[in-house]
Amino acid sequence: MSDDEIERDEHVAVYLRFRQVFGDATGRSATARKRKTKKEGASVPFAPGRDPHGLGDVMDSLALKMGWTSSLAKSELLSSWASIVGEETAEHSEPVGIEEGVLAVRCDSTAWATQLRLMRAQVTTTIAQRYPDAGIESVRFDGPNAPSWKRGPRSIPGRGPRDTYG
Repeated sequence: MSDDEIERDEHVAVYLRFRQVFGDATGRSATARKRKTKKEGASVPFAPGRDPHGLGDVMDSLALKMGWTSSLAKSELLSSWASIVGEETAEHSEPVGIEEGVLAVRCDSTAWATQLRLMRAQVTTTIAQRYPDAGIESVRFDGPNAPSWKRGPRSIPGRGPRDTYG
């Protein structure tokens, strides 16, 4: 036997061995091979996991996966301020923004700011219960913006006017 015949016979022997181990591929169609690899019960109607999900569930999982829960909780907190403090109080106060875990609220008058400061524990507890993902640690209540004589073209350093405005 020559070397060519040995090589030819070797590859034929390997082919026949594979055919014996794995079966004859020509006897099955491509779809039959795919069907054999599918898991049993994977295409059963009414099986668990086959029902469509609601839009709310899909959006919640997307927000959780993308890390948007904190931002969404903060915006929802700002938009539902009236339900947190009540309608009458919400008419005289509005949340301005959230920075580093502190919710800033601007009030119509210093009296309303004082009243809300007295309610700070109740407001903070309500926010922590309803919106835990917002990460609000404290609430700052500011009165209306009063004019300041500390800055401007004619300001001078020092304590400023005393009894001249009295």
